[in-house]
Formats: sequence, structure tokens, C-alpha cells
Amino acid sequence: MYDMFAAMRARVVAALAELLPEQPAEAFSRVVVEPPKDASHRDMATNAAMVVAKAAKLAPPKLAADLATKLAALPEVAEATPAGPGFLNIRLAPAFLRGQLAHLLRMGETYGDAPPNGRRVNVEYVSANPTGPMHVGHCRGAVVGDALANLLAKAGYDVTKEYYINDAGAQVQALAWAAYWRYLEAAARGGAPGEVLDALRANPAEARGIVEASFGTTLQYGGEYLVPVGDALFAAHGASLLPPSDAILAQIRRFTVDAMMVSIREDLAALGVEGQHFVSEAALIEAGMLDRAEALLRDKNLIYQGVLEAPKGKTPDDWEPREQTLFASKQFGDDTDRALRKSDGTGTYFANDIANHLHKIERGFDELVHVWGADHGGYVKRMKAAVAALSDNRVSLDVVLAQIVHVLKDGQPVRMSKRAGSYITLADLIDEVGRDAVRFTMLTRRADAQMEFDLDRVIEQSRDNPVFYVQYAHARTRSVLRAAEDPSLADLAEAPLDTLVDPAETALIHRLACWPRVVEAAAAAREPHRVAFFLNDLAGDFHLLWSRGRSDSTLRFIRADEPVATRARLALVAATGVVLRSGLRVMGVTPVEELRDDNKADSASGL
Repeated sequence: MYDMFAAMRARVVAALAELLPEQPAEAFSRVVVEPPKDASHRDMATNAAMVVAKAAKLAPPKLAADLATKLAALPEVAEATPAGPGFLNIRLAPAFLRGQLAHLLRMGETYGDAPPNGRRVNVEYVSANPTGPMHVGHCRGAVVGDALANLLAKAGYDVTKEYYINDAGAQVQALAWAAYWRYLEAAARGGAPGEVLDALRANPAEARGIVEASFGTTLQYGGEYLVPVGDALFAAHGASLLPPSDAILAQIRRFTVDAMMVSIREDLAALGVEGQHFVSEAALIEAGMLDRAEALLRDKNLIYQGVLEAPKGKTPDDWEPREQTLFASKQFGDDTDRALRKSDGTGTYFANDIANHLHKIERGFDELVHVWGADHGGYVKRMKAAVAALSDNRVSLDVVLAQIVHVLKDGQPVRMSKRAGSYITLADLIDEVGRDAVRFTMLTRRADAQMEFDLDRVIEQSRDNPVFYVQYAHARTRSVLRAAEDPSLADLAEAPLDTLVDPAETALIHRLACWPRVVEAAAAAREPHRVAFFLNDLAGDFHLLWSRGRSDSTLRFIRADEPVATRARLALVAATGVVLRSGLRVMGVTPVEELRDDNKADSASGL
């Protein structure tokens, strides 16, 4: 990867080493070179003098002035100016900045790719309970997680995408009973004999009462999505599942979970989420992973028998203290120790999650990243503590919290799906606006910010719709290059670029050259929405230059009377298309080749 910010940092550190030969190399470890927060402050900014001056026993302004003199002598630097208490602003030499286009065009869409860093990272996302169709909330987590996994891969990580199937516990048992009810309905329709089925044909409420009284449970009907499951159970087993023993309920549970996971995999594929590794909670428990995790923590003297304090908000009247098996979570930064086993000896939900994380650690991952719903925010500290304890602080855990999404149509909330009965399914959303619009829109806000997904806005052809705005920029680059008979990137990489001197051209080149830095920073922060923000800004720079060319003939991309300038501008257009495609593919969005604005058409030459 060629990153002009990394290249300039190397020059800054080299200049510091000449100025301060007595300082060890580690004294410069906190030096950064980055885009300035205010674009009027030149092309780059560095904190070098600020972070090094104390160790060097120099005043930061003095060191900044000396460093500025050193940097200004470099051919890559047009101007270096001290600013504030030890900062330094750098204006790049135009030839150096233009030269970034050649690097970009030679690398193509691998521009911004970091070399392998040797770090294995497991990104677990979605992991919805397999109790029904995926809904809008799952959709946001799926898009954020998938884009983050793509981003980390581009940043040099060895990435595994993972889906943890929550197929153990009370919710899945309730799912089995809901599927059993749908099975009874199918058996009744199929004419199978039996008291319950006779009652169901005559009086469904009476049949429900018979079943609930016989087996001490409350039947749940579930959504319409379980009707095919009931039909499939009856087709496969006839009336042999009557009455439902524990063994039969376990069989129904496995069958139903498998059916739900087929549906979930189809939804994920429709969203463009592929290549995930699926891990079953129930399989980990059956394999003894929970017992192994507990034994490992016990060997570290992190397990004990004790009584927890009452949770906040609980009073003596509604809280009964009981001795439980506890994990010493407070030793690793948690607010309190946590129960691993209930007073009856069964494992807690947290214990099962510890088993899942031990499984990841034993598979050799260096970093774990989870995308959870915002309602799981209170769970983060205890899970971080468990990972730290299990791995002796070798493995890190980062959690990205995704807030809820409100779906609007015609300015009004859309609240339910015919298929699910109570919420908007992912399939509904994709059917309404398309996969690419869903994915892009889900990344136009920070994951932890609530979102309104306006079904009308995401298909609107306007500047206010970033999906259209970015895709239109890419379509425009393709329009120009088709008009020029699609010159190769390798050919354009050799084009003379001296004619690219207009401020709009320079601004676009600078934006393009920031792409490797954006990849690095977004991956480090676990914030894939930064890619969407960057692409929107890049599209804005390109659209501005396009518009300038329509009003000023000297800035047109293709001019028959100026072949040298035309070739330089085609290089700029091609580079813009490369970075737009690179960013869209991180987001999992397919770049479009052609996209017409309903209000006006562009000429093929981009004039």
C-alpha cells in the first residue's frame, strides 16, 4: 500500500532524528501525520513537536519552527508552517500531490489495501435467535458487521465472519412449542385421528387448553412463517409426533431451528452477506465447552461460591439472595462479579457466552469483534472481562453497538409485516428498495445512532440521497471513460499530469490520496460508516468538477484540441472511479455503470 500520510510521517520522523540525534526511536512513536480538521490549514498536519518537545527538553514552538525549516527543504513540501503550541501544517508540492494519481492507477482497486499484518480477527455479527425471520434491527447489524469485516480485510487483517446460532435456552424451547402448534394444525387439516386434533377441528381454543393442561406449558402460535414448518413436520412424520414427549420436542426443536436457519441464510444471501462461519450454541454445550471454560477459570482461581448483591432497583421484598457459582469479573474491570451457574446448578446465559468465546480463543484469533444491538450495552463489560480472563489478556474484544431503525413510508412509521405479524422483515425491506440501497443507507449513520430509514428517500434521485449521489458519481466516471474508448489504467498511469492545476482538480486529487488513511482509521475505530461519509465527500468533489466543466470549457474532461490535458483529466476521472468502486465494495454495494438523473441527462463525454 502507498499512503502519502505514512510516507510523510517517515519524512517527519527522519527530520526529527536529525534534529534530535540523542533521542531514541521510540521517542517518536506518538508522532502522527493526518488530514487537518480544517481544510484551510493546508494538506496535512502533524503533532510532532508537541509530543516530542518534553522528552527533548525544548519548547514546542521552537522545535516546531526548526522542524518546519527541515521539512520545507524537502521536494515533496511546498510549505511547512508552525501553528499553535507545537503543531505543524504542511502544504504539499503540487507535483508530489499529482504523483499520487500514478500510484493509485497502478494499484487499481487494491489502492488502500494494507499488507497482511499477521492478526487474525473474528467478526461475529447478526447472530439473531433462530426464532423467526430476520427483521430490520438484524439488518442493520448484518450490514455494519459485514462492511466492518470487509474493511478489516482491506486493512490487512485475516478475517473470519461468524454467526453464532443461539439455539439453546427458553426462547428456542418456546419456538418448538409454537412449531408444535402449527404441526397440530397441519395434522388436523390432514385428517389425522386423535382427541386433540378432533378438538382442534371443532374448537381450537379447547384444543389449546388440552395441550397446555397436559404438558404444563403455554403454547405460542408464532407468525405465519411457522405454518410451512408445521406442514413439513406432518408431511415427514404423519401423526407419529403425538403426543409430544421430551424426545419428540427435542426433535421438533432441531427441525424448526434448521428450517429457520435456512430462511435466515436466504435472507443474508439476499442482503449480500456470504462466507460466514456458523457456530451452534447447543453444539458447543454438547461438546462440553461450558465445562472446559469453567474448569479453566477455576484453575485460575477466578471461580467461587458466593451471593451477589441485589441488582439496582430490587428491594428486599422482590429479591432473594442465593448462593451461586460466580466468576470474579470485577478483577477485569467489570462492575460486579457474575453468576456462571444458577442456584439449581444449570448454566446461565453468560456462561454459554463464555463457552462461545473460549471456542474462538482456542481457534487462535488475536482479536474478537462483535456487533450487538444497543440493548446489549450493559453486557459489554462482563464479556470483555471473560475474554481477558480466558486469554490472559492476550485477546482483545471490541463491541460495536447498533441502535434501532425506524422505517418510514410517506412520512409515517411502518410497523409490521404480513409474514411476521409484528415487525418489518429484512426480506420486506430488500423487496421494497433493493439490496444496495439497504446496505448503503444502513451505513450513512454511526452504528450507535438511531436511524430513520425512509423508504421514499432511499430511492429518490437527489443530492440529499447519498445512495444516488455516490452511485451517480461512479456512473459519470464510466460515461466519460466510455466516451474516451475506455483507456487502460496502466496507460493513464503514465499520463503527464502537469495540466491538473485548477483548485477543484487539486481538491479531488487530495481527497483520492486520503483513501488509504481512511481505510486505516476506519478499521482502527471499527467504524465502517466512515467509508460512506468519505464516498459522499468524494462524490461531491467530483460532481463539483463536472459542473465546473459544464460552465467553463477549459475544464472539460475531453477536449479534442488538447490531447495532453484530456489524458491527464481522464487519469483523474479513472482514479475517481477506482476509489469509488473500492469504497462501495467495502460497503458491499455494487457500483452502477449507468444511472440517469430524471431531471437532466449528461452528455457522454462528460461536458
